[in-house]
Amino acid sequence: MGKRKRAIEGVHSDLHNVTETISDGDRTLKKTKNTVQKPFTLQIIVGTYERILHGLTATAVNRTGGSNGKDAAIEFADSFLFNAHASSIRCLALSPPSTHDKVTLASGGSDQTINLYHLSAKRSVEDLSKARSAPNLSGRKVVENPKNRELGSLQHHAANVNALQFPTRSKLLSAADDNTIAIARTRDWTILSTIKVPIPKAQGRPSGDTAPPGGPPSGVIDFAIHPSMKLMISLTKGERCMRLWNLVTGRKAGVLNFEKTLLQAAGESRWSRGDGSRVEWNNAGEEFVISFERGAVVFGLDSKPKGIIKTTPLSKIHQIHYLDTKIRDHPHASVLAVSTEDGRIVFYSTASLDGKRPETLEKLSDMPSCPAIGQLGGHAHHSENRLKDFEYLTVEGDTKSATQSLVVAGSSDGSIRVWTVDLPIKSEHLQPLKGAFNDHNATKSPGKDLSAADDIPQIGRLLGKYETGNRITCLKAFVMVEVSDKENEPHRPTGGNSDVSAGGEVISDDSSA
Repeated sequence: MGKRKRAIEGVHSDLHNVTETISDGDRTLKKTKNTVQKPFTLQIIVGTYERILHGLTATAVNRTGGSNGKDAAIEFADSFLFNAHASSIRCLALSPPSTHDKVTLASGGSDQTINLYHLSAKRSVEDLSKARSAPNLSGRKVVENPKNRELGSLQHHAANVNALQFPTRSKLLSAADDNTIAIARTRDWTILSTIKVPIPKAQGRPSGDTAPPGGPPSGVIDFAIHPSMKLMISLTKGERCMRLWNLVTGRKAGVLNFEKTLLQAAGESRWSRGDGSRVEWNNAGEEFVISFERGAVVFGLDSKPKGIIKTTPLSKIHQIHYLDTKIRDHPHASVLAVSTEDGRIVFYSTASLDGKRPETLEKLSDMPSCPAIGQLGGHAHHSENRLKDFEYLTVEGDTKSATQSLVVAGSSDGSIRVWTVDLPIKSEHLQPLKGAFNDHNATKSPGKDLSAADDIPQIGRLLGKYETGNRITCLKAFVMVEVSDKENEPHRPTGGNSDVSAGGEVISDDSSA
């Protein structure tokens, strides 16, 4: 049995293992089989309050130290670290990879500047071994890529840059506190058009970091582009509304005010600003979500509210994303992930909202709630600091069952965590869980404890943690392409799609970047 035992202990997975128990008479054997066969490397980029742009790689490695395969299997290595801006970095954006596996990185800061970089999406199989042997004073592994280079900067905004997005490789959209949304062409970085958002009128006492004495707050907080590339939603300070823009003509398509009952259902108090903080479309373009300080509202394609999201217990929302995943037996349902002030990422499903849209919002109970289906982190799992930003990534395996879902999150204390997530989920997980906000009047009912976050199950496992030493404000990540000795032809992303910019110009993926 000694030989068999050594052979079994020598088998391990890159991420996690599945253990089967086999009974043979009086003997009990444990057999471990791999669920992930392919290692991977993630390129992670974070922006900080200290003006530092920090890039690092996270590589899945084999570790034989643990007999159960539950220990972390991620090794981190710095790729670049420098002062990119004259003030704090507020947002980041990554373009889709080009035909040469290059990714364009854009960073926007409080210094009114957008910096541009070219990052290589390829990694060499020898990079990690070189990093282990390279001596340095900090004791951290360093993997420098000579193909990473700086392109320049854009200075067409006159205030803080709040949001950046690459709808395609050929266009970059940016929004700032000067109440403009600019469209730049990546081929020569020419500003094609500028959408001017109206400045709100002063109503009552203004608030906000951009409000001058006696003036109203102004500035575009965030925007989201429809997958058809013909419609855009923007959120502005001091307006308590969202604006719809026709990207074919570059003109306003409509304005939807946030009603008082809607703001109350989303957890906004009387003294709250009432401005949305984040907006995002789902992958199918059939619904979108707008997050507020302590809640979020899901809207349909007709811009009517479908349901709300509230964390349990109540906590401030910092980031919200639709996940590129499907729920079994519910192909049209979407999964939302929300990062909170108390160090959690909570997952919600919109499958229960079908056919439950209220006609009126006379009462708070008229608005249905999205059930929480799982979470990552929290106090019980040593993740208590606010999660400022996160990314959901999918690593393709050798087989469909070996596909791995990962979440990379950055917190304000400077730590970066990588989780593996057990998705897709089954339909039985869509039922509301104990402690979820399924009735807004439940907070007033005795005997109901809605403060236990542990009632929501953990649906993932922490793979690794990295301390950057700086306060993180934003984060982006992507899966790198592995390069072997006999390199195949460069991967060409499936494209051919075209979008439309303001002014009626047809946008095609003609950029070689």
